[in-house]
Amino acid sequence: MGSFPQTSEVRQLRVRYKRGELNQSEYQAAIDVQIADSIKLQEELGLDVLVHGEFERTDMVEFFGQQLSGFAFTENGWVQSYGSRYVRPPIIYGDVVRTAPMTVREFQVAQSLTEKPVKGMLTAPVTILNWSYPRTDISRSEQAFQIALALRDEVADLEAAGAKVIQVDEPALREGLPLKAQRWNEYLSWAVDAFRLTTAVAQPQTQIHTHMCYCEFGDIIKDIERLDADVISIENSRSNNQTLREITKGGYSHQVGNGVYDIHSPVVPTTEQILQQLRTGIANLPVKQIWVNPDCGLKTRRWSEVIPALKNMVEATKVLREEVNATLQ
Repeated sequence: MGSFPQTSEVRQLRVRYKRGELNQSEYQAAIDVQIADSIKLQEELGLDVLVHGEFERTDMVEFFGQQLSGFAFTENGWVQSYGSRYVRPPIIYGDVVRTAPMTVREFQVAQSLTEKPVKGMLTAPVTILNWSYPRTDISRSEQAFQIALALRDEVADLEAAGAKVIQVDEPALREGLPLKAQRWNEYLSWAVDAFRLTTAVAQPQTQIHTHMCYCEFGDIIKDIERLDADVISIENSRSNNQTLREITKGGYSHQVGNGVYDIHSPVVPTTEQILQQLRTGIANLPVKQIWVNPDCGLKTRRWSEVIPALKNMVEATKVLREEVNATLQ
């Protein structure tokens, strides 16, 4: 996925930077230490595609809204997201424009530390829109397209910086569905078009990922396929494989990262539990379609939970690879 634990040390860095106790260079240097540690850890664990960890980011929408013109923020307008987690939704008040790269520096730092591919990580336009307070003087679709054009520039810059894998997360796609089913097609048409407007600038050899979590896919699976993402990672273990079954039933043809353990639980999954989840995956989809990943990002977890869980995930993957290879001989 994209994020690693937001420890008190990481959060304190942002607080000190906001207070002016750290200048920009000092803050970035401290973030780079976190990135370097995470890259080293991922290589030691044996992961194939790495992430920089998102240590510089607060909320996945707030972070981008703060860097795009046309967004305003409250100081104390907190809204409950889930559990004990709260976010401050941005307010869209004007035309949305990207004035400078938003994620390229951190990607370059991470990629410089490894020969393995590092994912560029972005939040997609409809999720930014649906988790913000939108304008009322123009349509939601027009706002989504403005955000998409801003993100499109970021995709192009990440690719130019060497990103071979770019993930554009769209977890709130279904969340924006109108209450009346007869209006679904209109919404899904422009929502999917906004995603494609964001990613279409990428070259064919650049792998585009997306991520969706905690929703029903069956009745919109054809629209999700129309996103044309090379890989979609999904919550699956928490739904007891219902999400995977919906994707299979819908005839989804792209690659799927069917989440192998629930990141909202502090319980560390065993190798056998993850292996069972993977076996369920290849029972539903061809093995060439399967990626291996947790249900969602690891921002809310502790390192003491993350490291053993990822170790077990890698070990389970190795066992499954041996099983698959044995059947091919």
